[in-house]
Amino acid sequence: MAQVKPSEIKLPPLKKLTNYPEKLAPGHRLCAGCGASIIIRQMYMVANALGYELVWANATGCVEVCTTIYPYTSWKSPWIHNAFENAAATISGVEAAYKALKKKGRLPSDKKVKFIALGGDGGTYDIGFQSLSGALERGHDFVYVCYDNEAYMNTGIQRSSATPKYANTTTQPVGSESLGKPQHKKWLPEVAAAHGIPYVAQVSPSHWKDLMDKFKKALLTEGPAFINAFSVCPRGWRSKEEEGIKISKLAVETNYWPLFEVENGKWRITHKPKNPKPIEEYLKLQGRFKHLFKPENQDKIRELQEEVNRRWEWLNKMEELTNREG
Repeated sequence: MAQVKPSEIKLPPLKKLTNYPEKLAPGHRLCAGCGASIIIRQMYMVANALGYELVWANATGCVEVCTTIYPYTSWKSPWIHNAFENAAATISGVEAAYKALKKKGRLPSDKKVKFIALGGDGGTYDIGFQSLSGALERGHDFVYVCYDNEAYMNTGIQRSSATPKYANTTTQPVGSESLGKPQHKKWLPEVAAAHGIPYVAQVSPSHWKDLMDKFKKALLTEGPAFINAFSVCPRGWRSKEEEGIKISKLAVETNYWPLFEVENGKWRITHKPKNPKPIEEYLKLQGRFKHLFKPENQDKIRELQEEVNRRWEWLNKMEELTNREG
């Protein structure tokens, strides 16, 4: 029997997707306006529609701390807490054990189960990178989802390698001798794609259909998949709680956070803004960048715009090169 392609499987209309029972219960303690809970709920809609049971390994971080205040939990799925550094290793072991038990006939063979590792940028880009790289290289059948809020928010807004240049953090604060973090952001999806895994994607909750379509592909992928999700943090970014989706959309429309996927080595940009907005439109809504709007720092905004343009050009070249006939 021919295998059905992910593109041939259609998700129900949004209204029907929202009618499934919530599997991330309300009452958790994530901050108002946090992007992570929106991302998780959107992913659950997809899993519910496709009939998947999700098994989670959750690295230490904002989501773990705020959704599992002992003796309570917001999770209505199998869920395990692990250290900052080993979410991918934990889910690798769970996935291997599940396969072994199913092979022995001790678990049903017809149940649709997918294994998800979840971590913030601190537990993914930095502390958990070795674990993630190993799991991707070994080829485990799982999805790693990074909710990227661009700093160690749970422990006090310290810089991470995902923090953008000139952002104000507690460990690289703005002052008379500093303009914030001096290095550009690491772009982890490119590193994940270099492992040669079947599927890599970058998403934003503001573009919900794009996110859901990509998570659908990740669920249906045999082998490792990696998703990098833009996750607003009002507390760490000094932004308004009610403007999270607006900021998420601006990140995409300025090309700061391009939406793309890498499917079996082929790069594809899934949203190309017709008239990209200047990076100022994104920066000005966040207090962590307010120092850049002083007259003497205007050249730093131009520098960030040039970096955005450079990366966008590189991404377009990758799309062209990997999809070229012959």
